[in-house]
Amino acid sequence: MPPSQRFDTSVPTVLVRLDRNPFHHGTLGAARSLGRAGIPVHAVIESSTSPVVHSRYLRSVRLRPGTDSGAELSALLTRIADEITDDPSHPVLAVPLDDVSALALARHRPGLAPRLLLPEQTEEQLLKVADKAELAETCAELGLPHPRTEIPEGADEAAAMAWSLGLPVVAKWSRPWLLPAGGGLRSTSIVRSLAEVRELYARTPEAGSRLLLQELLPAGRDLDWFFHGYVDAAGRCPTGSTGRKERSWPDGAGLTASGRWTVNPTVERTARDLLDALGYRGVCDLDFRLNRATGAYHLLDFNPRPGAQFRLFTDPDGLDVVRALHLDLTGRPVPPHSPAYGRRFLVENYAALSLLASPRRRYAPEPDAARGRTECAWFAADDPVPALAMGAAWLAHLLRKALAALRRALARRRGPAVTAVPPRARTAGDQLTPR
Repeated sequence: MPPSQRFDTSVPTVLVRLDRNPFHHGTLGAARSLGRAGIPVHAVIESSTSPVVHSRYLRSVRLRPGTDSGAELSALLTRIADEITDDPSHPVLAVPLDDVSALALARHRPGLAPRLLLPEQTEEQLLKVADKAELAETCAELGLPHPRTEIPEGADEAAAMAWSLGLPVVAKWSRPWLLPAGGGLRSTSIVRSLAEVRELYARTPEAGSRLLLQELLPAGRDLDWFFHGYVDAAGRCPTGSTGRKERSWPDGAGLTASGRWTVNPTVERTARDLLDALGYRGVCDLDFRLNRATGAYHLLDFNPRPGAQFRLFTDPDGLDVVRALHLDLTGRPVPPHSPAYGRRFLVENYAALSLLASPRRRYAPEPDAARGRTECAWFAADDPVPALAMGAAWLAHLLRKALAALRRALARRRGPAVTAVPPRARTAGDQLTPR
């Protein structure tokens, strides 16, 4: 490891994830990245049965608080810091891995510092990009290309706006971290009829935030890109890099199932200009889609924390955005990235689904000279057990979904067994007859 990347291994890290996704591979990537550097890694996650708990690089795992209360999380992190360090003044790095964790830690940062090391962020700053409605406003203020977005105030207005945007449209909840677990609501969905728009708007009280309707930019070959970076305390971004989304799940509109480190000066310049305009600090993950009709890259999403595929941008010296965060907040210089163009990141479970849904690829093949090493999200030769645990959990997950779909299909096929005659129309000879 180069001298510039000699970490302060006396400063442990706590990974924080409050969402209930057991297949969040970014958590495993962060544990491996820091653990391989000799940094003690602990985690707060949703379940003791999550595949990530089997990683050899995790020293301990705590379950998330029962609610998303920032006060509860702060108290838990303070207790963990006391348990994993001998000196009550010794710092501990906290790394949020989802939006709700990032917002909670930013909200309570003044009370957590200096014991917990966090970037200089406020909740208000993060909401300007994490809240989908505020992101649309931010883009409008800065003149940054962004899909045309409408925010309805009623079901009729939602239908009219969807018609104006042109069906199908993208529907997003502005604060997806408020969605109730198990309610069947997705943070982002594609709606194809006015009836669907009305039904979705009717669930606004349940969702807990505003519904946005957004123009659907056509998917296609080589259109989806992303930028990951870390902005240090001085406002420098030495690790900023661009990648091309080769496969996604759901196909054409979801998370990265396969991505490649590919240079895109326009996307990189746009992302860096935005970070400068916002005065942003910390790790970020931005998604873009090229609008072929205008030639502009539209910002689709801004995540104020590590993206799940951040390990794609690991340079030959092992530097990535999570390691950059540790270096910077422990007072060490962050060296510039050494690009490894052609490097590929593959999420095994989602890539398999994407391949089944769309065997034809949506990207141009790479020339041999541009091909690089492939890193898998789950399997690693030095840490194989999480991949085995994920495989078992994934098969069980797919089986549950298949059985639920089969039950629904059988119920639709059978239909109601009988039809009752309205009470006022019955006579003594009336009987219940099969439909």
